[in-house]
Amino acid sequence: MRLGMIINYAGEFGETVELVQDYERAGLELVGMPEAYSFDAVSALGYLAARTERAALMSTILQIYSRTPTLTAMTAAGLDYVSGGRFVLGLGASGPQVVEGFHGVPYDAPLGRTREVVEICRQVWRREPVVHEGKHYKVPLTKEDGGSGLGKPLKLINHPVRADIPVSIAALGEKNVAMVAEIANGWQPIFFHPQKFRAAWGESLEAGFARRDPALGELDIQLQTSFLLGEATPEAVGAVRNQLALYIGGMGARGKNFYNALACRYGYQTEAKEIQDLYLDGRKAEAAAAVPDDLVDSVALIGSEDVIRRKLAELDEAGVRTLLINPVAADPADRIAQVRRLSELIAERAATSAGASA
Repeated sequence: MRLGMIINYAGEFGETVELVQDYERAGLELVGMPEAYSFDAVSALGYLAARTERAALMSTILQIYSRTPTLTAMTAAGLDYVSGGRFVLGLGASGPQVVEGFHGVPYDAPLGRTREVVEICRQVWRREPVVHEGKHYKVPLTKEDGGSGLGKPLKLINHPVRADIPVSIAALGEKNVAMVAEIANGWQPIFFHPQKFRAAWGESLEAGFARRDPALGELDIQLQTSFLLGEATPEAVGAVRNQLALYIGGMGARGKNFYNALACRYGYQTEAKEIQDLYLDGRKAEAAAAVPDDLVDSVALIGSEDVIRRKLAELDEAGVRTLLINPVAADPADRIAQVRRLSELIAERAATSAGASA
């Protein structure tokens, strides 16, 4: 299991980057940079490439609508170059509130567009002249499709460090997860419940794996989770509860909230409806209080060393291969110390598993 971290894009970037080398020394192996409707992730990732030595860097996520597929490929190749081959391209569709509300482009065909973006990116990285005749993207754009007729197939001028940059996709919907299991190197689910994830995605994963190219290897499940080693403080648990209430209750309109739908597939239909009703009525504290304790506990990595060991075993059994933690200890020195100890606990589990299989 690989230990990674998501950097907060909302205002703590500078503080976290100042500590990132300490985190690397503590065992951090991957740094993820989000991009919502904040500063762009690419400039931050370029800065991180200069400030890190060993850790992989991942976009968490670049959304597919705000860049052309070839620009996404160029950007990934550039970040892979400046980081010395350490970049992972994290992609996702985001949602209509951001795509249409901030970028002003239609939120349409997320599955089809994602598949075509990945196909085009891999073609660019192989330095093939880009020719793509898809439903959503046509490269070159011909006169028949609205172009001038002057476009011609071009290949990337530079030689990428790697022709197979890993692609990770954020996905929650059943069809989207099936596509991820088929074509991606990594999968970024959110609010991953290790005991209930098969109820939500089991059939989708099986369908995708049945079509998966063996050359892609094992699907790397990259799990975002809050992390605190020690007593489950009210502040830490409350932050997880509030985040779940925000996403289940307020991230999307009724009938268009992917996170609410996920909670329903986990079996929390009644609670999901109550959370959404309360949240959309402005009763946010009551919405947070309505989040099931089991869900709060299962999606967070919070507790004593024994609790953390148990949770690591459950996540390992569920196929999680990368942790993307959000350390929530109040003091920076404590966060670094806790990351170091978590790295040791992961190493202990790996050694135990290796010994058992020998």
